[in-house]
Amino acid sequence: MSTSELELPRAHGTPPLTAELRRTPEDFRVDEILGYDADGEGEHALLWVEKRDANTDWVARELARFAGAPPLNVGYAGLKDRHAVTRQAFTVQLAGKPDPDWSAFPHAEVKVLASTRHKRKLKRGALRGNRFVLVMRDVRGDKTRAEEILQAIVARGVPNYFGEQRFGREGGNVAQARAMFAGRRVDRDKRSILLSAARSHIFNNVLAARVERDAWDKPLDGDIWSLAGSRSWFGPEPFDDTLAARLVQGDIHPSGPLWGQGEPPTASVAGDLERHIAAMHTDLADGLAAARMEQERRSLRLMLKDLRWRWLDDETLELGFELPAGAYATVVARELIG
Repeated sequence: MSTSELELPRAHGTPPLTAELRRTPEDFRVDEILGYDADGEGEHALLWVEKRDANTDWVARELARFAGAPPLNVGYAGLKDRHAVTRQAFTVQLAGKPDPDWSAFPHAEVKVLASTRHKRKLKRGALRGNRFVLVMRDVRGDKTRAEEILQAIVARGVPNYFGEQRFGREGGNVAQARAMFAGRRVDRDKRSILLSAARSHIFNNVLAARVERDAWDKPLDGDIWSLAGSRSWFGPEPFDDTLAARLVQGDIHPSGPLWGQGEPPTASVAGDLERHIAAMHTDLADGLAAARMEQERRSLRLMLKDLRWRWLDDETLELGFELPAGAYATVVARELIG
């Protein structure tokens, strides 16, 4: 049976808490981690920008307008949550022009914190990860059980679902993808979003099936293994003591399909499961193949780095952690709060 993004099974049992998340943008803070330093020279201005309750695409367009540059001259590594306070990098290609006075940027919800020069335009996905600080308010429930789940998350991580943000308002992007595959015309930018939503929906359903089997962080026969910190993968191969040790150390993770043309590389039990889920979503799988998307892989397990938590008072819980690029903080929070 197909699982919607709101119904995805949790790995650590029934959430022990209820709470309010994002009462204000300051309750959801994100700091981008590029993982490299600016060149210090070049025709691109590399900006470190803080935005509050603002859309990344809108900020990019406004930076272009302020600098008198075409929108295509602006680059950024990743989309950041709108209803949050986020810090991220942008590049603006100035083509020989001096930097404008970034301190005079005319939007109160956006601050240019620093600028330097860089040789290259920032490309999507060109970041190591993000650091999150989440504040949950009006917390009710079993705090002892919440502490146990937090310790389990440190040890095991959480299922690496695509978050609800991936699927648009009320999850409508999947239905729009089905309409597009049935012949409805959409513009190029929207097409990319809908292709991503279709792939993400199939992936989430495969992961949900493995969570229900308690096999999201454990091997199935025929698995393909994702290398931590990279987009590389290998297998299938017999599961042995060496792979078992690497799995425990977090060096490798079981992976799931980002669907495309051809057959997924998994075999045996893992392959049968993925093909079964794809067959339940034939219109999406066939549409992705017809769009000539390649078969790719994504880790099923999301390990958090430096997870910390503290009770600010009896009803307020603060979480801090680092996630790799492409992972969603909301899939961590949902293991704790219903």
